[in-house]
Amino acid sequence: MTPEHDSRLTLDHLVSGFRRMAPLSLFVIVFGLAFGVAALQQGLSGLETMMMSGLVFAGAAQFATLELWGETVPLLPLVAITLAINARHLLMGAAFYPHLRELPVGRRYASLILLTDANWAMAMTGGSTAARLGILVGGGIALWSTWMIGTGLGVVFGSGISEPESFGLDAIMGCFLLAMLVGDKRDLSVLLPWGAAALAALAAMAWLPPHAHVIVGALAGGVVGLLLPSRQEGRV
Repeated sequence: MTPEHDSRLTLDHLVSGFRRMAPLSLFVIVFGLAFGVAALQQGLSGLETMMMSGLVFAGAAQFATLELWGETVPLLPLVAITLAINARHLLMGAAFYPHLRELPVGRRYASLILLTDANWAMAMTGGSTAARLGILVGGGIALWSTWMIGTGLGVVFGSGISEPESFGLDAIMGCFLLAMLVGDKRDLSVLLPWGAAALAALAAMAWLPPHAHVIVGALAGGVVGLLLPSRQEGRV
């Protein structure tokens, strides 16, 4: 086995991945705080909020499900929205599979428990298989830890924040998604699927039942993205 394909994950790899992801993880504290406050405002208890963040660990999906939370929770729309928002993980997992295929099945799937956009993107930048796994797992631990810290802060201080919008907490989700859109991309074609998703969501909000806009927007953006011609030429 060549060094670049060595999948033997060590503590040093995990620590290195944790350290590389630590600066970005600081932002996640604010994101988690916003979720904690929003969850309390929506009627979840502190324990329910912490358990959702700890077990689900999917910020965008968690914010989306809050829109459906109430005395009765519509299970089917909840599942559909969560699947639509996190469907990108199917592609992320497939892209990372070459670095997982040498692992035993149990370790392979355990390595993906903490998969997020951030540690996946950093792990895909290069290095040996073990180094990539270190970023995926160690970086995932950093992100999960700060997400839980942020959620905890939101739970502790959320009961004293009656108007989250006065602190700009209601804008954090939008800023996060905007950062995902802009990122470091220079290809304006990325605006096409996002534009299609936005227009489809706005139309669904006007003419379809409540909460359908999340699913419609996600599907529309995904379809347009799939139809765009590949621009992989010249890329490593």
